[in-house]
Amino acid sequence: QVQFVESGGGLVQPGGSLRLSCAASGLIVRIYAMGWYRQAPGKRELVARITSGGSTNYADSVKGRFTISRDNAKNTVYLQMNSLKPEDTAVYYCKAVTQDYWGQGTQVTVST
Repeated sequence: QVQFVESGGGLVQPGGSLRLSCAASGLIVRIYAMGWYRQAPGKRELVARITSGGSTNYADSVKGRFTISRDNAKNTVYLQMNSLKPEDTAVYYCKAVTQDYWGQGTQVTVST
């Protein structure tokens, strides 16, 4: 059974940072393209992706501010988020790009 457990979200002021973690079970993250997605009201967006070979891609809206990485030993994917903006507020999820298993997500709120 494939499961993803996201953590690390919270309330942060504009300009702050958060590091999200996604612990996977039932699936080996290093052999899949893994993505971080975010869901805001009426909108779902793929914000970052890391391939099995380690190549990364980012949505224009987060390029230069977010970094996706992977720890193969821990079977965990991370999203380092810097210079956060109010428009980054959303529930963040990770999953294998080609599969449809979703975790519970972690809420990120950027606000004063």
